[in-house]
Amino acid sequence: MSGVGPVEPGEGTRPKDAPDREAPPLLVRPRGRLAGRYDRHRRAVLTAAAAAVLLAGGGYLYATRPQMPPPPAPPYPAQVVDMIYLNSGAAPESTPTRAFTFAVALRVQSGPPVTVTRITQPYAGLSVSSAPRPPFRTNAGSTRTIAITMHVTECGKVPEGAGLPFLDVTLRNTRAIQMQSFILGSRYAHDLSEALQAACSNRFR
Repeated sequence: MSGVGPVEPGEGTRPKDAPDREAPPLLVRPRGRLAGRYDRHRRAVLTAAAAAVLLAGGGYLYATRPQMPPPPAPPYPAQVVDMIYLNSGAAPESTPTRAFTFAVALRVQSGPPVTVTRITQPYAGLSVSSAPRPPFRTNAGSTRTIAITMHVTECGKVPEGAGLPFLDVTLRNTRAIQMQSFILGSRYAHDLSEALQAACSNRFR
């Protein structure tokens, strides 16, 4: 019986998709020194990189944080100090005959304490002393009574009648040093005029 069967592959042939068993192995390029160091210190490198990222992020958040407004500056001393004339009285026994004393109240409304460093008046023929003697300090919200003594040094240089007499007071706090002129009112002007006429009676006759 005759027939045609499947064709047998010849010697040396192989299927198209079969792997090539005789192909040479792939060559692996040797890694450099830096790659080797990275492999050995990879954990430290990654930790340092993460720390750098966190530091940069923290610095950015600190730089962009909301800024608190600065506290307001304290007031100028002349803005918070009042001086009120209280009354006149006799001069202390230790003062010369041509001297007279009166009392004023100094009040600090708010802010830091205020120090009185000097008290003067505008007339050339008078000098001033006070108790307590400057410098003295007064806290905010409190009132200090000051006894002021006028000394007549030269009758020819004092006015017969004081119109609007005032006291110049130098004030100091943590904000500034200022000289403030306090006009003490008509009652003080009247008492001062009478005291000057009594002290310099020979001149005003």
